[in-house]
Amino acid sequence: MGVRPVVSVPAGGDAAEPTYASPLGAVLPEGRIRPGTAVSAGGDMPLLLALAAEASADTVGWAAVGLPHLGALAAKAAGLDLASGMRIDDPGRQWAQVLATVAEAVPVVLVGPLGTMPDRIARRLAAVVRRSGSVLLAAGSWQGAEARLQVVSAVWEGVGDGHGLLRGRRVRVAATGRGAALAPRYAEMWLPGPDGAVAPVHAEGVYEPVPVPAVAGRERGPVLRVVG
Repeated sequence: MGVRPVVSVPAGGDAAEPTYASPLGAVLPEGRIRPGTAVSAGGDMPLLLALAAEASADTVGWAAVGLPHLGALAAKAAGLDLASGMRIDDPGRQWAQVLATVAEAVPVVLVGPLGTMPDRIARRLAAVVRRSGSVLLAAGSWQGAEARLQVVSAVWEGVGDGHGLLRGRRVRVAATGRGAALAPRYAEMWLPGPDGAVAPVHAEGVYEPVPVPAVAGRERGPVLRVVG
């Protein structure tokens, strides 16, 4: 689930820095979002959607819990398949049970700010995610997240002298985490780029789109189910 690094070896024989199909791979542990783990997006919706597109590229089905302001057009532009998505805008007071049930059944779960989370609930949800092999992507902070990503700087480009169209948002993303992912990592990228998806920033600042792999057997369509 997620991108895999490709290591290039120069003529001298020493391994070069790995390259990734998506710039997010540079800040994720092992270059990917591992099944059975949680990742937080630091309160940035485009980053959350980009992570969701990465995580759902090899799966069928995703759900958003407690994210009533999630835009369907933005989700589609980021690379999410709306036909396989489900929204539970207000899970109510029993949100922990709702979230656990969804994580058992859906491979990629986006979650918004749902309230104070006691340690026992955090441990229970972590156990559910590990057992099911699902990925939990939190809009904000999340206790026990394997990786914590945050947009530390952002500049919109495309508008000059008070006129023009926004071309894309160039950001710097920082990531910290647990274990092997403890050392801070940084990467620059377009988030979103002109087509709404994440894209790398080259040395000359040129935008290059990142293709989102399609999963065989599923058809894309402008449908997003809202539950509850």
